[in-house]
Amino acid sequence: MIKTLLIITTIILGGCTTKSGSYSYQPTKTSQKYPSQQLASAPSNVYKKNGELHATMRPYSVFGKEYYPTVVRIGDSFSGRASWYGNDFHGKATSNGEGYDMYAMTAAHKTLPMNTVVRVTNVENNQQTIVRINDRGPFVESRIIDLSYVAAQKIGLDKKGTAPVTLEVLGFEPSAMRTIDMASLAKGPRESVLNAFFVQIGSFERFEGALSTKQKYASYNGYSAIIKDTEYNNKRLFRVWLGGFKSEAEARDFISQGHFQGSFIIRE
Repeated sequence: MIKTLLIITTIILGGCTTKSGSYSYQPTKTSQKYPSQQLASAPSNVYKKNGELHATMRPYSVFGKEYYPTVVRIGDSFSGRASWYGNDFHGKATSNGEGYDMYAMTAAHKTLPMNTVVRVTNVENNQQTIVRINDRGPFVESRIIDLSYVAAQKIGLDKKGTAPVTLEVLGFEPSAMRTIDMASLAKGPRESVLNAFFVQIGSFERFEGALSTKQKYASYNGYSAIIKDTEYNNKRLFRVWLGGFKSEAEARDFISQGHFQGSFIIRE
């Protein structure tokens, strides 16, 4: 469970956890990940009957650059490294409020909507498994997903620890679902509009270090800093996030400017 603190020195930028998190992944098809003018001609349920964009889909400008809200659709695919988490987190709260079950087919992802169902393929052995996203993480820039112990077993990841994988979005379960129901996926929405992105700029074992960083960047280039109280390997960590990014493209552009080394993208 993550708690937002109004106030919070050793900095730690690595590590993965069940508590919250995002990263800087590269989609296989960038046109799917960053909808632009192509969005206007693509079949979509984000349009009103008169052809106008819903308010959540309207483009916006930051420092003179135009951005479009991030859309995740069935069939979107991503690549990166997978890891897994097990007994240390078994029974603890995940980011969507469920108790983590290391024997359930679930996973942590930094940005995909909760209850997104994805197919995970281990590139090294071509083994596959299907999991439901119910947590945030892993808190490592190069890692794309944290699998439950049993899901890691199914693709030969449990003994090695990490492996290159591809993810394919299969659908979006209703928020109340706690299992994977392929029939309900087929009847469900074809896409999801994402917002409220953050960029992690630091992680501290001591509250004082996080507080100092939060105060220093309380208002930074139009973005505001907050502190998240999290746990990793049975240690309490205070993570500092910058908020106010309306799309992943905006957050990615901010990271590319090199303001904070090792920073990465997160959604609540």
